[in-house]
Amino acid sequence: MSFTNQISCWIVTDGKAGMENQCLGLAEALGLAPIVKRVKLHSPWKQLSPFLRHGLAYAHSDKGDPIAPPWPDLLIATGRASIPASLYARRASRAEGGRGTFTVQLQNPVIDPSRFDLVVVPRHDGLTAPNVMTTRGALHRVSPEMLKLEGAKFASQIAHLPLPRIAVLIGGSNSIYQLTPREMEPLAWQLAELPKALGGSLMVTPSRRTGEYNLAILQKALKDVPAYVWNGQGDNPYYGMLALADFIIVTCDSVNMASEACTTGKPVYVIDLPGGSDKFRRFHQSLRDDGLARAFADKLEAYSYPPLNDVQLVADRIREMMKHE
Repeated sequence: MSFTNQISCWIVTDGKAGMENQCLGLAEALGLAPIVKRVKLHSPWKQLSPFLRHGLAYAHSDKGDPIAPPWPDLLIATGRASIPASLYARRASRAEGGRGTFTVQLQNPVIDPSRFDLVVVPRHDGLTAPNVMTTRGALHRVSPEMLKLEGAKFASQIAHLPLPRIAVLIGGSNSIYQLTPREMEPLAWQLAELPKALGGSLMVTPSRRTGEYNLAILQKALKDVPAYVWNGQGDNPYYGMLALADFIIVTCDSVNMASEACTTGKPVYVIDLPGGSDKFRRFHQSLRDDGLARAFADKLEAYSYPPLNDVQLVADRIREMMKHE
């Protein structure tokens, strides 16, 4: 199959923004304009997924988007709810003759990877198979072109802030890590000291998981510091901050945020939080071992490294595989 922008592409997820963005980033790297399908499953298939070994047309609820022909040339999917759809599209499209749909599943599907054409997982997952491609981090939509555009949109809002500018990406508590006011209080005051030491400024963006109380602590600690703190209103200037930062500080609770930060080639410092898991520890250790990120303490130093380019590497692999189908 010759890879051109005429290739039809579906993205299949359960609609979670973080998951969908991984698929969108890959489609964009391939130069495609995908159709996004957000699926929901009936019971008992919802409870059984992802352990279903077969794609089932009747597993999908009519509350989600239909999974029906005409089948796409390429299907990029992630999340447990997407697995029955991906398996069904692959089997049904091949039954109609021809090459059928080329299926790419992001993240560990928890079933035999050979049921898909390509499975893409972070290497800290430890999954190996002939058709499994491992990446150092999560896939995403960050690219040089996107950063240039987002930086231009955000520049006027922080033009008054002195250099160097330090982007601070704050996550929050999840099933693995803990970020409560007990952690936020000392962290906020530690961040407030950085512009004094460097003569620069802060650009801070919280996430939905940060919480109003933690945000209030940050705002109080930084009120006399040259800083821009996004208040949650309007569009999040997250990507603009990545574009215009001289340094990036990120909490350890999000593989996505750390991966996106390391795509910039800028110094990345990771804030440790209580909690953790073996998978997260392997991920952060690999970033440090590869010279991409460092542990956050009280001092920031400039350093350089070849930026993460996982998205482009996966896109290249898909082009090559589909070319020989």
